[in-house]
Amino acid sequence: MQTKHFPQEVKKFEIETVKKPKNIKELKKNHVPFSGSPLQHPYNPKKVILVPDPYSSNPFYYEFKRDDITFAETLPSIVDLEGETINVVRFWVKKMSVGMLCTPFLVEEMKI
Repeated sequence: MQTKHFPQEVKKFEIETVKKPKNIKELKKNHVPFSGSPLQHPYNPKKVILVPDPYSSNPFYYEFKRDDITFAETLPSIVDLEGETINVVRFWVKKMSVGMLCTPFLVEEMKI
């Protein structure tokens, strides 16, 4: 099994500067905000990965199409115990667009 497709091995990327929306009420009406640390998708440049809490013991991430993200805000960065800084953003994603919620789990036999 190749591990090159797992998100933790993907490089971080810089958020492009985008003009602030003219109408914040319209943005809030037609979009949903998601916050976390952004990562470049490992094999699809038209998608982005967002890790809500990179230091959590319950890891999960969102996957969105870049075209469904209308606006990105830079938020305060997170610093870990070793002093490594992680960028944090808020993506405003169009309502009714399709995103993926990915949660890793350990495969075991179920007890019924």
